[in-house]
Amino acid sequence: MNVLHLINAFFSDGSHWHGYDGIPTRLREHVQYTLIALAIAAAIGLPVGLLTGHTGRGGNTVAFIATAGRALPSFGLLVLMFVLLGLGLTPVMIPLVVLAVPPILVTTYEAVRSVDPSPVDAARGMGMGESRVLFQVELPVALPLILSGLRSAAIQIVSTATIAAYVSLGGLGRYIVDGLYQLNYEKVVGGATLVAVLALLTLGFFGLVARFTVSKGVRRSAL
Repeated sequence: MNVLHLINAFFSDGSHWHGYDGIPTRLREHVQYTLIALAIAAAIGLPVGLLTGHTGRGGNTVAFIATAGRALPSFGLLVLMFVLLGLGLTPVMIPLVVLAVPPILVTTYEAVRSVDPSPVDAARGMGMGESRVLFQVELPVALPLILSGLRSAAIQIVSTATIAAYVSLGGLGRYIVDGLYQLNYEKVVGGATLVAVLALLTLGFFGLVARFTVSKGVRRSAL
């Protein structure tokens, strides 16, 4: 039985489209986990990245956080948080946020640091305050790279949020975990396919966001 047959069997089964274990419910749970984790990671990574990038201070700290965050195994951290905190959403959010902060923080820092200093110096020469320089001069130019960091973090969260199923939560990982337990490879392949499709949709979403938020002049200069 090949993979395409398993995919077709999974999606053509009407029972997979209804009820608490239906695709719409599991997809909604997965998206919810992703949005919460991405929002928390962005609330941490964006301000720190903007501030350190603007001032030029804290580069070593940013590098350390990035290295430490990437070195921590998400599943191992999930197990540790489950042992310490028990069931619930918090043990899942912690490893997802730890996974997502480094790409947001590093790309934001590098994006601001890579802005051409000429317009920045000109803005300061015109009497603009530091906050206006950051948000009116540096941020618009750095936005494409910042969005790429958010996109990378979002895709990593989408792919990793399947671990929620290991601590009795929902999401698309439920199909993979339950399918392995039941030796139901139709479920396993179907769940993996849904995760892959959601990752591709996330990629397309950030492409649209960049198209409508990044100025045409900045897009042309980035080509």
